[in-house]
Parts: sequence; structure tokens; C-alpha cells
Amino acid sequence: MKIESFTDIESWKLARELVKDVYTVTKNNKFAKDYRLKDQIQRAVVSIMSNIAEGFDSNSNKTFINFMNYSYRSASEVESLLYVALDLEYITKTEFDELKEKVSTTKKLIGGFIKYLKSTSN
Repeated sequence: MKIESFTDIESWKLARELVKDVYTVTKNNKFAKDYRLKDQIQRAVVSIMSNIAEGFDSNSNKTFINFMNYSYRSASEVESLLYVALDLEYITKTEFDELKEKVSTTKKLIGGFIKYLKSTSN
């Protein structure tokens, strides 16, 4: 399948789902009241998909790889912030496990795509 739009990229599709999931759990009463943490995790999760989109339209593999790396790091930030949310009991262990699994899968897809982009730019 040829990728014609950033919306065709699997890691972007999964990141989009992750955005919805994070926004859903941050509506929780305890989480919703912690404005700084809520804002931080929401910005980071949106950054995952936004950097994929921005990098796709860069017209340069080197720039695209840089943006994919930003996306990967944003996913790591979300993962770290999920631990904070768990420790503060803003989310349940089940919510944490489901979100962490989706973040891990997203990172694997991003990492795989970065390797692909590097192999095609040589």
C-alpha cells in the first residue's frame, strides 16, 4: 500500500486512538482537577500524531525522520506521565495497562517506520 497521506501511516492512526483514550481518562474528576498534569499529558499525546503529520509533509526523509523522533519522544513522555497518573490514583491499573500497551505499540510502529525511512534515504 502506498502512503499518500499522513492519515495512511499506521503509527498516526494508533496515535489518534491514543489521543481519544487519554482525553477520555483525563475527564475523570481527580485527573480533571490537576490542570497541569492534564494539560501536559494532553499536549504530549497530541504531539505524537502532530509530529508524524508535520514530518510527512516536510518533503525530506531527513526532516521526516527528525519529526518521527520527536513523535517517539512524545510517546515516551506520555508513558512517563501515565505512571504519575497511576501513582496519584487518577487512573486505574487496568486503564494504565491498556494505555501503556497502546503507547508501547505506537512507539514500536514509529521506531519501525524510522528504520524504514533511514533505509530508503541511503
